[in-house]
Amino acid sequence: MALGLSQADLGKAVGVRFQQVQKYESGANRVSASRLWAIAEVLDVHVSHFFEGIEAPEAGNAGAGDQPVDKLVFLKDRDAVEMVEIYTSLPLQQKRAVLAFVRTMAVNTRAADEKVPG
Repeated sequence: MALGLSQADLGKAVGVRFQQVQKYESGANRVSASRLWAIAEVLDVHVSHFFEGIEAPEAGNAGAGDQPVDKLVFLKDRDAVEMVEIYTSLPLQQKRAVLAFVRTMAVNTRAADEKVPG
């Protein structure tokens, strides 16, 4: 989307239908290494681009079912993407004010959640 490429265009370039691209994007279907490589070439990014923001569980704390944590999962939310785009266009002082406000909201939300008997 950021490159102005539709799912249909991407699918055509890598030899799949746009429905398959949707399934890759949503995580419904796994992407083979060779297909991921082809997608990276079409998007003109290194294949490691798709793994940015993903961290392995901490050493010593990993259980058998632990999966890497994707810190960029919020990018699936259109509102979150819009918020980041707007935030990056703000002057530094406004960015700091927005961040302080959001931090306060997060702290208040966590505190309220901890008080709720479960």
